[in-house]
Amino acid sequence: MDASSYRPAVVIDNGTGYTKMGFSGNVEPCFIVPTTVAVNDSFVNQPRTSNKSSNWLTQYNAGVMADLDFFIGDEALARSKSSSTYSLNYPIKNGQVENWDAMERFWQHCIFNYLRCDPEDHHFLLTESPLTPPESREYTGEIMFETFNVPGLYIAVQPVLALAAGYTTSKCEMTGVVVDVGDGGTHVVPVAEGYVIGSSIKSIPISGKDVTLFVQQLMRERGENVPPEDSFEVARQVKEMYCYTSSDIVKEYNKHDKEPSKYIKQWRGIKPKTGAPYSCDIGYERFLGPEVFFNPEIYNSDYTTPLPAVIDKCIQSAPIDTRRALYKNIVLSGGSTMFKDFHRRLQRDIKKIVDARVLASEARLTGGMKSQPVEVNVVSHPIQRYAVWFGGSVLASTPEFFGACHTKAEYEEYGASICRTNPVFKGMY
Repeated sequence: MDASSYRPAVVIDNGTGYTKMGFSGNVEPCFIVPTTVAVNDSFVNQPRTSNKSSNWLTQYNAGVMADLDFFIGDEALARSKSSSTYSLNYPIKNGQVENWDAMERFWQHCIFNYLRCDPEDHHFLLTESPLTPPESREYTGEIMFETFNVPGLYIAVQPVLALAAGYTTSKCEMTGVVVDVGDGGTHVVPVAEGYVIGSSIKSIPISGKDVTLFVQQLMRERGENVPPEDSFEVARQVKEMYCYTSSDIVKEYNKHDKEPSKYIKQWRGIKPKTGAPYSCDIGYERFLGPEVFFNPEIYNSDYTTPLPAVIDKCIQSAPIDTRRALYKNIVLSGGSTMFKDFHRRLQRDIKKIVDARVLASEARLTGGMKSQPVEVNVVSHPIQRYAVWFGGSVLASTPEFFGACHTKAEYEEYGASICRTNPVFKGMY
């Protein structure tokens, strides 16, 4: 075994909205930063002339500075606001990497400026969306082995890691449905014995960002006094601090109307341009925001299938011998599942669908036969916001992890195609 096997592995979970990074064996990530890069346009747009009399050294220096002068995360957001020469780039959209240059720069800052480690001394565990094409894994492998010279790399599927994080018993149950609601996408992924059932994956076009946009829209339509340039950020903070899931939308409306002083909250902020203070009310959007998962038609008329129905369809399309186990272990993952009572509402609605199907099937049976009830259980745990990262931390701290990694020697012998597949290993049993 090489020396890197005795050091903790680096675990980086790249999401559409936020990236979580840290070292294996930890309970929480060391850093959580927005997945964004601010690049200096004055260097990037430097004209490339073929004129021999042009100063080639100036052009060379501009290229070097373009590679060095960039910021990521919160620093990138702050820099783009304070300076017009920096433009924001979001390398990941809907769970897929779209800008590999920006992604490489992002990883560079993560490793050297945040984690402050030498990539040659640590094995790496990276995560990917369940619908990622194999070519994307090859690009990731090329960057990691060529640019950062890592000794070992494992690319794990996010739902499998979330399942590994969802401890329900003394051992980790590797069969279940992962409902991953992130900032840029929602995936419902059935996993049997650690293997993703690819044909049954469901993806819906409603995510955490849509909840933020809906809250922003509700506040704008009501004419709240929020500066336009700050409205999205205010809506995001309102969503994270005040939103909750209601059991009955009509009852919630009545509660707010009867006791507004109890349910309507006040938001206070400072206008970024003038520095003047302002305040606004937060009312119905507190429960209407998360409601888009259960009644999507209130936000998007093109998509009307509620999340509980999507989960039920996903399980019904899985092999019949796995369905009971899948209903029994529905694991939540992602920051947008953290709304108060979200798991209770989800469990209640799925149970209604399942019970209705059981009753309908019993009605068709002759001789008064009764079918065995189906247990529906939605697992919620405190770590679910970082479930994917925590699952990666658990996996990467097992001895089997280093044996499952693709090594630098394998990459040099066989090329990037080795990264197309990653073995499933059950280090937690």
